[in-house]
Amino acid sequence: MSKKLLIIRHAKSDWNNILSDFDRPLNNRGENNAPEMAERLVKKNLIPEQIVSSPALRAITTAKAFAEVLEIKKSEIKKENNIYEASSKTLLKIINEFDDSKNFIAMFGHNPGLTELCNHLCDANLYNISTCGIVMIEFPFKNWNMVNYRTGEFKFYDFPKNEDE
Repeated sequence: MSKKLLIIRHAKSDWNNILSDFDRPLNNRGENNAPEMAERLVKKNLIPEQIVSSPALRAITTAKAFAEVLEIKKSEIKKENNIYEASSKTLLKIINEFDDSKNFIAMFGHNPGLTELCNHLCDANLYNISTCGIVMIEFPFKNWNMVNYRTGEFKFYDFPKNEDE
């Protein structure tokens, strides 16, 4: 059985009146884009078995919006503290520790780490994953600890302003 990974950047956040970067909420566009992008996954019948998210407000809020549309219990979202401000190397370590009983996982996080990770894992050739952008990568392995740089197959990149959808 292969492993499938959705890498999802948090939706557009609000830069007004923030206490800290970690506590930045979504803005109106972000609140609208998250369920819209989740609906695109539903239309493609791409429903992950698990959601793993950075605990930063903008990321976890995006993950919860996706969970609602995908009919995944919000209480089952796994918060992973090390995703926040992570390098691609740290993100790879997190992926390598995913539960092998799950073959399809969505990970919500931040740039620049997510874009770097995608480009390292496969031939995504992405300059910048846009806010609420989704990248799907497949790996020919039974175990997440086998995932490494250049072992994935790029499947697609989608984002809110994508005219193809």
